[in-house]
Amino acid sequence: MLAKTHDNEEIIERVAALDIGKAELVCCVRVGDEDRPGRRLQEVESYSTMTRPLLGMADRLACLGVTRVVMEATSDYWKPVFYLLEAAGFETWLVNAKDVKHLPGRPKTDKLDCIWLCKVAERQMIRPSVVPPPPFRKLRDLTRYRADLVAARTAEKNRVEKLLEDAQSPQPMIPDPKIGELVGARQRPVGVSGAGRELLQGGQAAGSRVTL
Repeated sequence: MLAKTHDNEEIIERVAALDIGKAELVCCVRVGDEDRPGRRLQEVESYSTMTRPLLGMADRLACLGVTRVVMEATSDYWKPVFYLLEAAGFETWLVNAKDVKHLPGRPKTDKLDCIWLCKVAERQMIRPSVVPPPPFRKLRDLTRYRADLVAARTAEKNRVEKLLEDAQSPQPMIPDPKIGELVGARQRPVGVSGAGRELLQGGQAAGSRVTL
């Protein structure tokens, strides 16, 4: 025997979805219709990704009472938009494009894609990706930048060592523990004549240290 249930469809009352590109984004807002219960009102606008238009978009979302803003992780274009809206006090959701792609009914155009994403978000059919808080993001960016610098320093050391080997230096360069310095051999160069010999001898006389 079938029985009545009292389950209510969980719909986010005021939600926005963004389709972000390099130069502009499309914002879709869906809110409840106060005059007709059960109906939804919708607004679709395009904004530039510059700071001033984004601030204007944040003010508009605040006026409409939007509580959650959903966007796809598109390249690195989402970062300034996400950080600005996060600082403005919105509940920002970054969703994985792979998870959204597998949902049926996705349209082709950016405008319709934004509307579809907003409808999916208001019904809570997607889940957010983990975005670290600002202190962890700063530490992550710092450590990644340091790793890039170390890799660049190592590549430059290898390039200088290869250059000296091509110049028939008697002993390959030995990396020094000090950052940015290489220690070379103090022996007299063999097989180098003319200006090349004078250049190498001058470098050894200066202390055999090459600062990068």
